[in-house]
Amino acid sequence: MSVRIAKRIGAWILCAAFCVFCAACGTAKTADADRPAGPAWSALSPIGETPVRYATEFKIVHYTDGYTLLEIPATGKLLLVPEGMGKPAGLPDDIAVLYRPVDRIYLAATSAMDFFRALDGISAVRLSGTKADGWSIEDAADAMERGDMLFAGKYSAPDFELILKEHCDLAIESTMIYHSPAISEKLIGYGIPVLIERSSYEQDPLGRMEWIKVYGTILGKEAEAEAAFEAEVEAVKAIGDMPKTGKTVAFFYVTGSGSVNVRKSGDYVVKMIETAGGAYAFSDLSNGSALSTVNMTMESFYTGAKDADILIYNSTIDGEIYSIAELLDKSPLFSEFKAVKNGDVWCTGKNLFQEPMGIGKLIADFYRVLSGDGTDALVYLHKVN
Repeated sequence: MSVRIAKRIGAWILCAAFCVFCAACGTAKTADADRPAGPAWSALSPIGETPVRYATEFKIVHYTDGYTLLEIPATGKLLLVPEGMGKPAGLPDDIAVLYRPVDRIYLAATSAMDFFRALDGISAVRLSGTKADGWSIEDAADAMERGDMLFAGKYSAPDFELILKEHCDLAIESTMIYHSPAISEKLIGYGIPVLIERSSYEQDPLGRMEWIKVYGTILGKEAEAEAAFEAEVEAVKAIGDMPKTGKTVAFFYVTGSGSVNVRKSGDYVVKMIETAGGAYAFSDLSNGSALSTVNMTMESFYTGAKDADILIYNSTIDGEIYSIAELLDKSPLFSEFKAVKNGDVWCTGKNLFQEPMGIGKLIADFYRVLSGDGTDALVYLHKVN
């Protein structure tokens, strides 16, 4: 075969591949043209809002004709269009459009999967930014093993060809997408709206769980979301009504450099400990930054936590520990801590981050540890022996 013929064949292959890719792109970009004309945006009127009791990072406004506007102040607005209806004429450019039913989602924000699980809506997540072995939520891992959910690349390197082939309705990203803005822009360019998940920015633990209302709205399961949330509120309230133990708690992990990472006094974990009847060992810790944690030297941590009644090791970043020996490997100074001497050291499970709807259960775990009652029924904590 001559070089000229080989080049010509190669060009034909590239051209064919490009046409297939553009056809997929065209499907996403021309979705509006295939739908009926919608009413004028100016003719639609707000008729109410979804009640929000604790969250501050979202707002849901209901309009006439079944349209719903989801507002996430920090990231943008998303209009949910009823099935069989069209995009309103004259819709402002800063409002993205999402057509119902929403059942082919690309989920790159792992913490949001628990909301779908709680709503029996995992089937709406067709594409995952996490592989099967990366899920602690069994229903998600099982869906991937069955092929009902496909791995479409992590947030920073999505498989655009697969996403377009699967006619993705919506991409749900974590704030990590801010590090790869071109990805978000590309998804939007293909006609795929992007929702940036911000439940982790809520300062109130119940506010984090209240994000189930966002996903209930997207899935058309508003009533189920409200019921699930109210059940969690009642469970947390029951724990908050219990007598305070007065015991002090230090929640931390040791970094690779040997410093200690602790939550600042206004953090949601601290509020959970206080709701469970405990007192945070670093109650006045605040360095003025927007971060919810701060690193300190081991010596400073020792000064603030050596007399704490309970130590809870945060495994989210550093990994779980199971023995006091492992803790002492991080620093022999731990042997001088009151909680270590008294055998009151605990550790979180790795699945904690992926399950925001488990916040109520974690508060219950904190109460069990603080009260010493029912520690055999712990869900997210285990004893470090």
